[in-house]
Amino acid sequence: MSFPLLTATAVLPAVGAVATAAVPAARRTAAKWLALLVSLATLALAIVILVRFDPGGDRYQLTESRTWIKAFGVRYELGVDGIAVALIALTALLIPFIILAGWHDADPLETGSRRWRPTQGFFALILAVEAMVIISFEATDVFLFYIFFEAMLIPMYFLIGGFGDRAHEHGEKAAATQRSYAAVKFLLYNLVGGLIMLAAVIGLYVVAGNFSLQEIAQARANGSLHMATSTERWLFLGFFFAFAVKAPLWPLHTWLPNAMGEATAPVAVLITAVVDKVGTFAMLRFCLQLFPEASKWATPVILVLALISIIYGALLAVGQRDIKRLVAYASISHFGFIIMGIFAMTSQGQSGATLYMVNHGISTAALMLVAGFLISRRGSRLIADYGGVQKVAPVLAGTFLIGGLATLSLPGLAPFVSEFLVLVGTFTRYPVIGIIATFGIVLAALYTLVLYQRTMTGPVKAEVAKMPDLRVRELLVVAPLVVLLIFLGVYPKPVTDIVNPAVKQTMSDVQKTDPKPEVEAAK
Repeated sequence: MSFPLLTATAVLPAVGAVATAAVPAARRTAAKWLALLVSLATLALAIVILVRFDPGGDRYQLTESRTWIKAFGVRYELGVDGIAVALIALTALLIPFIILAGWHDADPLETGSRRWRPTQGFFALILAVEAMVIISFEATDVFLFYIFFEAMLIPMYFLIGGFGDRAHEHGEKAAATQRSYAAVKFLLYNLVGGLIMLAAVIGLYVVAGNFSLQEIAQARANGSLHMATSTERWLFLGFFFAFAVKAPLWPLHTWLPNAMGEATAPVAVLITAVVDKVGTFAMLRFCLQLFPEASKWATPVILVLALISIIYGALLAVGQRDIKRLVAYASISHFGFIIMGIFAMTSQGQSGATLYMVNHGISTAALMLVAGFLISRRGSRLIADYGGVQKVAPVLAGTFLIGGLATLSLPGLAPFVSEFLVLVGTFTRYPVIGIIATFGIVLAALYTLVLYQRTMTGPVKAEVAKMPDLRVRELLVVAPLVVLLIFLGVYPKPVTDIVNPAVKQTMSDVQKTDPKPEVEAAK
């Protein structure tokens, strides 16, 4: 029996979460180091998955299958394609940086009568989320996926509500109220989406007789399983609704600005760079593969919603006074690009969307974590409270600028390649949608450059005159992300080589081919 690599990659952070939570309260530093070492060991296993995965091999590799709940046909089935491998690697890569960036975010602090929750709990919850996200990327049993898709809401709820941002313009009492509101809103939105999906999961079992993604897709492909058109559409909508909430897609997005604004910067990165990717990933793996005809039926409406997300998110980012909420609305715009690429039903669009998931995770992590370092120094999230930072903290300002330029998809940085592919892939089939979506790029340049100008340039404000530059720990967080942004911006081939075969198979699932160019290239 071969070593269960996929199980080990998910179980390790779960065991690490329990061990971290069990560390005595007096040994907070030991808990931090334990969490960091577990995250690095998980990254090592993710690298092994990356090395062992053969892009030219079977669609699902490193598979594991065991009977779980025999009476209901539920199996413990795991397997990864190129898209899952890329996102597992992204998750495992970002968690150590999230832990390092949040090294002091949960340290005990007395503020009146309130005391922060134990440090151990903060890092244990981060590892618990990592375990659940990884197994969600690995699961090929629909019921198994659903369990962890929903279970990850619990640790995220406590991370948002219990370890929120300490910087608040109206004081600690108002901050606690806003954190509770943001956490409850996050939980309710996602629970409603999950309950609707549960109904669809049960409906799928009634129709198919099992929960195996591969068996159901195979039966649909060879004609042994037939779904009535109305049944397929209702099931598709049940799955898609839950994924659109998680993604988040307009108009189901309103929980995200609250959650990211009130969470600590590392937890905000965990939300938008890690957890939310499960939603867009699941659209590719489950919606398109299980319900190909319904996916094509819903495409025009989904593309319009994605376009609204792009423009709406960017417009609201332009008008933000809060740094973290600005990044949140920018992320809504970026997720619009990802979903547009998925449902453009072209290989360029879907390759670009998958690459965008990876690149957005890295660029948002870089920008938000540096913003978190900035906010922790000044104690304010308001843009108006800053000015002239580049004169007193040039390294901080420089890394903030690189993160911002990546967010606006500057050529030479990683997000540009993915955004370009999404726009090209969309334009070849839906030119009007593609043309309007390009305005999102213009608005991204506006909100990013205005943010930098107002915080980093101009006269030095008295409150930031003695602001220290990035420390060694903070540089260890930011420098690798900057290097990755530049490397993947110049040479994205390592990622595209992994994801492109999976994209071709997804295109085959929905029986779509790329439109032929109007002018043939010269031979």
